[in-house]
Amino acid sequence: MVTYRAILDVGREAVHFLSKLPAGERRLRGTRAGTRALTCFHQAVLVLRHYRDGTAPEALASGHGIGRSTAYRYIDEATAALAEQAPDIHQALDTARSAATPHLILDGIVIPTDRCAEKTTSVKGEQIDLWYSGKARVHGGNLQTSTGSCMCRAPGPMIPTAAGPRAWARTTASRPSPDSPKR
Repeated sequence: MVTYRAILDVGREAVHFLSKLPAGERRLRGTRAGTRALTCFHQAVLVLRHYRDGTAPEALASGHGIGRSTAYRYIDEATAALAEQAPDIHQALDTARSAATPHLILDGIVIPTDRCAEKTTSVKGEQIDLWYSGKARVHGGNLQTSTGSCMCRAPGPMIPTAAGPRAWARTTASRPSPDSPKR
């Protein structure tokens, strides 16, 4: 085997921000120092390598000297911690309103999955799978994200919504669900 060093093209601030999230979680759980396979900083580096380069968890595990299941768990922990930081649609709209954003940009992607199925009736009266995208020709969830029009000049948060059936139109996905609290 050949070893080598690499530079991750991510700012140190991003690593420090991401490393604070599991550190807070570890404090809440009462995890003793030195009992985890990686420090919070190295866990953040592992996760950012996965997000930035698409490095497989198996390769990350080998490179960081940890088990494969630990690499998967660390990625899942960081993803959950980042998801908790995201505001809901109401907070995002309030922020945009208070910042006098002239308009918002709504975009989305189909995340392929084979874990959900739900039948519904189409406009033509036929039974269809609610989670199937005819346009993308894939079975998956529709994940929508809204950003402000000025994000290219001043970076700000991208506001993701909960994943829903792919059959949702963009405008449907951006509306609050009937279950969401009223304002």
